[in-house]
Amino acid sequence: MTAEASPPSWPRRMWEAVERYHGLCYDAPEPRQTATSAGLKGFWMNYFATRAAPMGPVAPQVVEATFFYYAPVRVHRAIPDAWRFSTPERILAARYEGMDRALRRVLGDQVGGATVTEAADLAGRAASSGQVMGRALYAGWSSLDWPGEPHLALWHACTLLREHRSGSHLIALAAHGLDGCQSVVSQVAADEGPRAWIADEAGWSDEQEQVAVTALHQRGWLNDDGAATPAGRAGRHAVEELTDELDAAPWLALDQAQRQRLLELMAPMHRLLPRDDQLDWREIYGQDPGGAEPADAE
Repeated sequence: MTAEASPPSWPRRMWEAVERYHGLCYDAPEPRQTATSAGLKGFWMNYFATRAAPMGPVAPQVVEATFFYYAPVRVHRAIPDAWRFSTPERILAARYEGMDRALRRVLGDQVGGATVTEAADLAGRAASSGQVMGRALYAGWSSLDWPGEPHLALWHACTLLREHRSGSHLIALAAHGLDGCQSVVSQVAADEGPRAWIADEAGWSDEQEQVAVTALHQRGWLNDDGAATPAGRAGRHAVEELTDELDAAPWLALDQAQRQRLLELMAPMHRLLPRDDQLDWREIYGQDPGGAEPADAE
């Protein structure tokens, strides 16, 4: 069996189990509405400020370093203006207020039920067992008080676990010598994401993309057509393997039966949640497994 055909590792399976619950904060209208009420303006200011807020009113360069995926120009349009329009404390209060409303709407009667309560307990044990070294966003979110209500405690735990993996992935990318633009370009070239991520989402210019393409080509990761070479695919696989290795710590707090139980508890909630931009990108962008171009947006 080839590496590409291998089943997902258990750290990746567990991340996939919690990512959608966390990701509701980017899709639901309620957190956007409360963020606007707190003074933030537009989607990207909301995105950067709410994720970075636990670190305090940091400079845009800090956000660039911890949000490695995004072009600096996209960050600088939102930070530090966000801290002039609002404060980290107001932003965080608005985020939890918005998520409380969103989760109550999506989960309905399940909000205070046994499934959410048990999932919050298991995910909380894992989320409290991560490693802060090199993971600034995880460290920031770890410094916050835990919500008392189970549906919010579960969201907080899923957020911590998401940021632990994000920090682990950043370490893995740096260890393999990739900068932010190269990380996105190589991911797309290896058919691990849609081309729309490079400019439309991450905000890299055509010139920045070409610099990354040239560097990856010289490294032997891309061929003359810009597609990933066997070395490039192997490199991306090595990045993901190291990410999994670095992200294992939280999940070691649970034994195999507890991890399986959390997978079972999260599965019915997934059916109530919107599609996730990372996990469901082929469906969202209309791109088939063969690497066809995304369908025209509606």
